Parts: sequence; structure tokens; C-alpha cells
Amino acid sequence: MANIFIILLSSILVNNFVLSRFLGICPFLGVSKKVETSLGMGMAVTFVMTLASVITYFIQKLLVFLGIEFLQTIAFILVIASLVQFVEMVIQKVSPTLYQALGVYLPLITTNCAVLGVAILNIQNDYNLIETIFNAIGAAVGFTLAIVLFAGIRERLEIADIPELFKGFPIALIAAGLMSIAFLGFTGLV
Repeated sequence: MANIFIILLSSILVNNFVLSRFLGICPFLGVSKKVETSLGMGMAVTFVMTLASVITYFIQKLLVFLGIEFLQTIAFILVIASLVQFVEMVIQKVSPTLYQALGVYLPLITTNCAVLGVAILNIQNDYNLIETIFNAIGAAVGFTLAIVLFAGIRERLEIADIPELFKGFPIALIAAGLMSIAFLGFTGLV
């Protein structure tokens, strides 16, 4: 149980995929203008990341059994792409407003290197199924935490008195860098 807690805490704070490993930056920067939109993206990524990790765990076992481990990345990308298509269809039917707000960034979950990174790191760290699930959930919660916090900061920056030179994307990049430095404070935690 302690090992699972360490994996969960580590993937949320210490090894945050966005702020420590710098994976998943595209949706992090693109969808983080509003807290509601970023929360929706976080939930979509959580679903895809967790389910993709479970499915790729079993696919990896099959690939090893068949002796074709070299097809790992291709198989993982196909699983992730299929899951993203499913999530996209569900969000389009359930919440058209969220679907429009996420825009092009929803299909980009397919190429979100954080989703693929979690699946591959689960295999590299030789996690069992339970550890894989908790690492994926922790990574997804960490992604959601980072993107929602960043969206809150960006909303505040919109009304702040910022020099014209830094308005918009430049101040967002500076804020993302400062958030990344702040998360380095968790380094010795686990």
C-alpha cells in the first residue's frame, strides 16, 4: 500500500508530466485560457490516460509473448488514437459547448506525448497492473492539477496590469516557467 501511495504522490507532484518531465505541453498551453475548459481537458486526458495505460499493459504482455516488442510504440499509438476518437464522440454528444471550447486540442490528445509517455514509463518501470493504474491516475491528476492551476493564473493575468510587450503568450510562458520552478520544490518529497 505504501508503494502505491508513493507512486501516486510521485506522479502527481514530484514527476509531474507537464511541469517536471515537460510532456503534454501543447494542450497545457493551448487549452489553459479558461478554468472550465482546462478542467474538461483534464477529465478527458484522465480517462484516456488511465484506460490507455491499462490496455497497453495487456498489449505489452501480448507483444512480449509473441516476441514482437519492437511494435510497442505503434500498438500504443493505435490504442491511444482509438480511445481519443471514442472520447471525442462522447464529448461531442454530451457537451457540445465543451467540444467546441476544446477545439483542435481534443484530437491532439492522440499525439499528447504525456499519454504515450505514461504507457511507456509503466513498462520501463516494470509496474504491475495495480501500480500501472495508480501511476496513470496520478499522472492524469498531475496533468489536470497543472493545467487548471495554470488556467487560473492566466485568467488573473488577463486583468492584470502587464506591460504591452509581455501581454498574451509571452507572460503565459513566463508563468509556466515559474510554475515549473515551483514544482521543483517537491523534488525531495519522495
